[in-house]
Amino acid sequence: MTFTAILSGIFEGFGVTASVTLYGMLYAVPFALVFGILQYFTSGWRRTLVTSVIEFWRSTPILVLMFVFYYTLPGMDITLSGITVGAMTLGLHIGAYGSQSVRAALQALDRGQVEAGFSLGLRRHQILRLIELPQAFAAMTPTFVNQFIQLVKGTALVSLITLSDMTHRAMEINQVTFNPAGIYSALLIAYFIICYPATVFGRWLERRTMPQGRGNREL
Repeated sequence: MTFTAILSGIFEGFGVTASVTLYGMLYAVPFALVFGILQYFTSGWRRTLVTSVIEFWRSTPILVLMFVFYYTLPGMDITLSGITVGAMTLGLHIGAYGSQSVRAALQALDRGQVEAGFSLGLRRHQILRLIELPQAFAAMTPTFVNQFIQLVKGTALVSLITLSDMTHRAMEINQVTFNPAGIYSALLIAYFIICYPATVFGRWLERRTMPQGRGNREL
């Protein structure tokens, strides 16, 4: 089996990889924004509760979470599809890390801008929406792109809950051809083909969102 044929066979699982990635983003982005903002705003027991949720998803192994949701929940009459389980566990895990970028970006802003907003008669939520978040998004951009790439690479784990993604396809081809060196080398290249354009786009986006005066810095 030629290397090109192996690579083509691996990309037959691209649809599943892409689906898990895109659905995962639907979990990751809202989770990161909501919990990052909540952690920024809250204090006392509320902040402890928010932090506990974030740390649960950050500290628990993704594979264990997938096994729990995919293999354990059916025993409680709750059945989730493999794509739902993969997207949810990967998305919330990545979103938990992203929430820390949101919180850090908001905390890094000059507090005088909040006071200036109050002096203009704006409410706190208006200050967040109109003043703080637009500036914070620029600082979040590199991390969010990196988290997206991590999400793509993390989809390889869904092969262990029977989804026929690219990694699963590579395993199937290996069972037929018994050529692990060529097959898994092709799998590496396949993920590189997907992830590298995202890296290039992230660098371009970072330059576009970088504050004036720093645009000439090499990335």
